Amino acid sequence: MQIVAIAENGTGTVDLDGTRYPVELMLIEDPQIGDYVLIHAGYAIEKLDIAEADARLALFESLAEIYRQETGLPVTLAAPPRQREAV
Repeated sequence: MQIVAIAENGTGTVDLDGTRYPVELMLIEDPQIGDYVLIHAGYAIEKLDIAEADARLALFESLAEIYRQETGLPVTLAAPPRQREAV
């Protein structure tokens, strides 16, 4: 998720495909608007660069696809893969 706002009390707001969530930012060093972060239980626990964020989302999608193929059951990721812009 990407940090879109930071309050003076150390809390922040993150965005995931247009949906915003409140989070605690106290566990990461020097949070900045625009940073990508990994969230667990309402806390930002790790900063990620954009390449790492994309790589992790791709990994989760691959695991979900394997599960779909092996079980025939649907899987919805909590963080949908980012839509890449044409270069």
